[in-house]
Amino acid sequence: MPYFRTLFMEHSHERLIKMLADRAHDGADREAIDRKIWDTFGETWSVMFTDLSGFSRNAANFGIIHFVQVIIESEKLFAPILHEHNAFIIKREGDSLMILFHNPKNALDAAIAMQQASQSYSLSKPSEDKVILCLGLSHGHILRLGSNEVFGNAVNSASKLGEDTAGPHEILVTNDFVDAYQGSDQLELERIEFKPPGSDTAYRVRYPNAVLSD
Repeated sequence: MPYFRTLFMEHSHERLIKMLADRAHDGADREAIDRKIWDTFGETWSVMFTDLSGFSRNAANFGIIHFVQVIIESEKLFAPILHEHNAFIIKREGDSLMILFHNPKNALDAAIAMQQASQSYSLSKPSEDKVILCLGLSHGHILRLGSNEVFGNAVNSASKLGEDTAGPHEILVTNDFVDAYQGSDQLELERIEFKPPGSDTAYRVRYPNAVLSD
């Protein structure tokens, strides 16, 4: 039966393309169409982006097999933590992960646990085998298509913080994440100069960590 085909989640791209085509017509009521798009595909999530510091340099120096080995070791560390904190992995690209959480507290608790696990693992490892994590978090209303496509300010800001801005062992968060976090008065935050796209302010989270040489 073809009647329900476009209503299945796996066909959400087709449905959005049709809405965008309608939006492009002369005289289209774009505000009404935008509301329909957000009503259909909009969801609220905490978004995490991770990156491994020095990874490209080590891959160039030690080869692609070493590159894959460090990824596998990081997956062993992070998978049980993410499972425990009710996470969904949306994408994995090289040494980077994009992860969603319904609950901001779960997101930050997972971020701290991931940092601590990678630091403990790396204490006894040579520099080329260390798992040195950089991490960014944001929160907000995003568009989700199917199982692995998400768009929105929270996605952009978390990506910029985690992949481009955070240094080794750092957790950076947007003001939107701080506002959504339950118990934000308990967070130890240090404001950073960088302002990620789609957010007003960003902060470095202070947390108990193992001191490592990079």
